[in-house]
Amino acid sequence: MKARDFETAFDEGKEDITKYLDIAGARRPHQEQKRVNVDFPLWMIHSLDKEARRLGVPRQSLIKVWVAERLERASR
Repeated sequence: MKARDFETAFDEGKEDITKYLDIAGARRPHQEQKRVNVDFPLWMIHSLDKEARRLGVPRQSLIKVWVAERLERASR
């Protein structure tokens, strides 16, 4: 499929264009993941879990958002 045809199909939204994409090779630039281990005191885990339940999100997501917010503030 030519790029022009792909763009038209995307813009019109009449056709499922995902069949033309190589999803397996897709990457998010500057979003590569690296696993790290962090030890928290038990009281922090309980507080994190309580807040995560209140928000309806996993603990890991809550930690990521909070760390990202703090890093963004620090970079201003």
